[in-house]
Amino acid sequence: MLLDAGVVNRCRRRVHLEHDAAMAGVPTAPPDPTAEQRKADAAAHRRAVADDIAARLGGAEAGWTEIERGPDARSVDREAATLDAMAAGARFIWAAQLPRDHAGNRRGQIDLLVATGTGYVPVLVVRHKVSDPGQGAQTSPLATPVPSARGTDQTRKVRPQPRDQLRLAHTYRLLEACGHADGSALGGVVGLDGDVVVWHDLTAPTWPGGRGALAEYDARFADRLAIATTAEAGGEALAQPSRIVECRSCPWWPVCEADLERTRDVSLVVRGEEAATLRGAGVRTVDDLAVLDPHDESLPPTGMPLTDAVGLAKAWLADLTVVRRVPEVTVPRADVEVDVDMESFGDAGSYLWGVWLSGADVGEEHGYRAFATWEPLPTDDEARSFAGFWQWLTLVRLRAAARGLSFRAYCYNELAENRWLLASAKRFAGKPGIPTTEQVQAFITSDSWFDLFGSVRDHFLCSRGKGLKTIAPVAGFRWRDPEASGENSMRWYRDAVGMDGAAPEPEQRRRLLEYNEDDVRATFTLRNWMSSPAVREIPYVGDL
Repeated sequence: MLLDAGVVNRCRRRVHLEHDAAMAGVPTAPPDPTAEQRKADAAAHRRAVADDIAARLGGAEAGWTEIERGPDARSVDREAATLDAMAAGARFIWAAQLPRDHAGNRRGQIDLLVATGTGYVPVLVVRHKVSDPGQGAQTSPLATPVPSARGTDQTRKVRPQPRDQLRLAHTYRLLEACGHADGSALGGVVGLDGDVVVWHDLTAPTWPGGRGALAEYDARFADRLAIATTAEAGGEALAQPSRIVECRSCPWWPVCEADLERTRDVSLVVRGEEAATLRGAGVRTVDDLAVLDPHDESLPPTGMPLTDAVGLAKAWLADLTVVRRVPEVTVPRADVEVDVDMESFGDAGSYLWGVWLSGADVGEEHGYRAFATWEPLPTDDEARSFAGFWQWLTLVRLRAAARGLSFRAYCYNELAENRWLLASAKRFAGKPGIPTTEQVQAFITSDSWFDLFGSVRDHFLCSRGKGLKTIAPVAGFRWRDPEASGENSMRWYRDAVGMDGAAPEPEQRRRLLEYNEDDVRATFTLRNWMSSPAVREIPYVGDL
């Protein structure tokens, strides 16, 4: 039984399922294309950082050693090569594969090992931010990525990233097991910016209860090892399913979903933390929750109002996707309306801005139009398509104002659109037609920009989730493509631009444009439905 670093960050039930022989061959969910793209982006980032550090150090002449990593590189050979490099005193070892620790039940690899004179310390390279503006972080330059070069940074503070620290702790235990830990309990991380190493003291009391990362890791690893060992032996499971955020991307969700539906588990309608609180009070099923008195002050507090939790349970039992949480539903409207939806490809950029114009005449044809680039992201051509979208949107706003007409643009869950509106303005600043970040900020904080997701959240209880693909069908809308989803659009995009080396596929471009058009038509339909008498046909939660 050898477990890798990821086990301490995984759901306990997933650890059980991964080691239960009875689960062999059970159908699981297909790989999440978004997650697959993130992995590919992370690998490219690691490679770029490795090349940068090696160049700054002076390569092999400065003691830089790389362990072969690829589809044909066997783990046992990589372990031996890593041991040889450490025995030879290599100053920097990239892509190290640590020797398996059979006594401690561990295995694993690390991006970089750095020699300190008394042993080695681990360094991770990750594609997320590891610091924020501030002061107090311990950092060292990439040109001297060693603990002895660290100092207090007056421009950065540490951004809490528990997963990173636990991965470093796992590697530190592996280094101890093979006799090459330096004893400092330090570990470093190079983040998305790729400019410094941020150092962590893995014994510092920064975790709940005054524990350090090593102590937290040891407790979690012992727990996961017990779960895995019991599962492998066919014993009674030490972890039961409960719906949490990670379920959305977990390959084992179909298995857990079936179990939860069979037991009518309370986590089907409330979030994981709230479900645990309710179970502790004896409320284990949706049925239990539905009959609670929401005004019973003896019940423990949960993250959402208990009236909403009870309402969700009643809706779930009645097989209602949506119920009204308020007697009357209202949505701000305008004379001129534009529905906006953006399509991005991971963190690489936004390749398509789609709009649906409706309402009073402003001299532009009503209906759908798209502003797209079909050059593979990242590309400067993204600036052209974004500028075209922004200029058209500004033109419509100005013409509405000139005619004395009110204007409003709508999206569904503004986090994604706002992110790329601001990021595009920043990345392409100074290019033709690109707005300033101040102009974008002024727009997204104005009454002219409205998030329908927030309106749905305020007016409805949604027992099956609040995603547009779930809510719009209640309003009578259907996507033309039976496989329409954000995950599938990632696959279609790869084919549309020939990202994997094949010729670009025009049919997939057409499919993406149709998908985007349906998304903006969906918000248009949803808004009209919420403003119509038909919305009163949705049951009011107070009447259930």
